[in-house]
Amino acid sequence: MLLRFLAFVLALTFAFGASNAAATAATVRVVETWPAGDRVVLPKNRHFHLRLAYTSDEPVGIWIEPYFRGERVRAGSSPSPRYSGSGETIAWFFFFEPGIEVDEIRIKAGNGGVNTTPVVATHRVHVVSGAAASGGDTPPSWVTELGERSRAVLEKQADAAADAPMSAVDMVLFAGLMLALPSVPFLGFLAPILAYRRWRGGWRIAAAVPGIMMAFVVLRIAVGVAIDPTSHNLWPFETLMAGALSVGAIVLLVVLRKLTGAERVA
Repeated sequence: MLLRFLAFVLALTFAFGASNAAATAATVRVVETWPAGDRVVLPKNRHFHLRLAYTSDEPVGIWIEPYFRGERVRAGSSPSPRYSGSGETIAWFFFFEPGIEVDEIRIKAGNGGVNTTPVVATHRVHVVSGAAASGGDTPPSWVTELGERSRAVLEKQADAAADAPMSAVDMVLFAGLMLALPSVPFLGFLAPILAYRRWRGGWRIAAAVPGIMMAFVVLRIAVGVAIDPTSHNLWPFETLMAGALSVGAIVLLVVLRKLTGAERVA
């Protein structure tokens, strides 16, 4: 029994190491940046671009994260298609607000997961957000060329994903979701009623609150449609959201009753 357990642990360790090795198989380096320089004042509404050279045996995404003194700064960054083999691509970031500084840009490569997208390179540069530029500087050719290439790859991969047939598991999950969604408003009424009939005291009053909310939502929709038939065109979503809140409230009350011991007293 002990040998089997050790073999199982070793297998897990090997699998974990293999997954990490696959995640870190990609290499990325910064070829150049635009605007260029070790210290850059980035005008308002401008992007800081990095020209990246990559090599990867497996399809990976490449993302950049700007940091200042070890903390991630508030900035928007470029999306990433999946890359494999060797080549060049572009990545960029921009500031959400003035007064932000960056002293390093961490480059990550992987499949987008928290534990499978490690930092594979770091580019040291001081970037400061500045005022709006009076004129437009002409970017180098690689900014335009690599930007267009990246957008084309993103569109191609998005179209391929949209056209890909659903697997049997996906079809079952989708069908189950479509069947479950219409039942949520019904459960939003049923759950408070059942809880109200079963519970006593303050718990009974608490169970009535989600039911009253559901009744109010439905009544408001009915009155609104009677006055203006176009006032609640999205009523299925309104009842869905209200039903989900009602069911969630009852579930929370059930958990609280168990934690406080009220379930045993009732």
